[in-house]
Amino acid sequence: MAVEPKALSVPATELPSGARTRAPSVPTEIRRSVIWAQVVVVFVLLEFALWAPTTHLRNRWALVATFTMLVAVFADHPSIKRLGLGLPKIRGAIAVLGIGLAGSVLQFAFVNWLGGEIPANPAWFPDWRSAWGYVLWALMQEFILQSFFFTRFEELYGGSAAVWIAAALFSAVHLPSPVLTTATLIGALFFCEMFRRCRSIYMLGVVHAMLGLTLALVTPDSLLHHMRVGIGYLQY
Repeated sequence: MAVEPKALSVPATELPSGARTRAPSVPTEIRRSVIWAQVVVVFVLLEFALWAPTTHLRNRWALVATFTMLVAVFADHPSIKRLGLGLPKIRGAIAVLGIGLAGSVLQFAFVNWLGGEIPANPAWFPDWRSAWGYVLWALMQEFILQSFFFTRFEELYGGSAAVWIAAALFSAVHLPSPVLTTATLIGALFFCEMFRRCRSIYMLGVVHAMLGLTLALVTPDSLLHHMRVGIGYLQY
């Protein structure tokens, strides 16, 4: 007797309203394999972009990784809501901003309590053009983290588990920098949980930039290596 293949499903409580993908027309295991293949390929390409020996090669791998990720993201024809590209609700945006401000204040207070110098890297500030560039980069990072990685783990394992898995993967990308690896693990847990609840990347990108710039302001460059990761951290 033939058995009809089940579609990959996640408990309704784990996916926000309007954020579900179309019901897959392929068997569960094939869908899972496709999702995992996308995750592994994009992660490996990002690692190539971070660890290639020259800037020229790193830029090329970054373009390949970006193109591959965008193809994977839009191949399923996801909704704007699912990707987090819709405008945030006012209450959620205020909550995210408030927690982000508290995080920045705590960084200043902790470093001041330790007797550290603020700013720790005076030559970096005021370079407001670079700061605005970092805001855009932070928004791009949130797209990678949330719209690509989180949504895939959410489909596989549900929202709660996806928070931890996506955050761990995002943190691993920041190796071998001990400061950024630790900071991004804590930050990504917060960002992923807020994305799960509020479903918009825009305020997350702003707060991501705010926390990152604060970290650069209070942490000596001898530890940060100019906020670089991968081979750049070792070469700087």
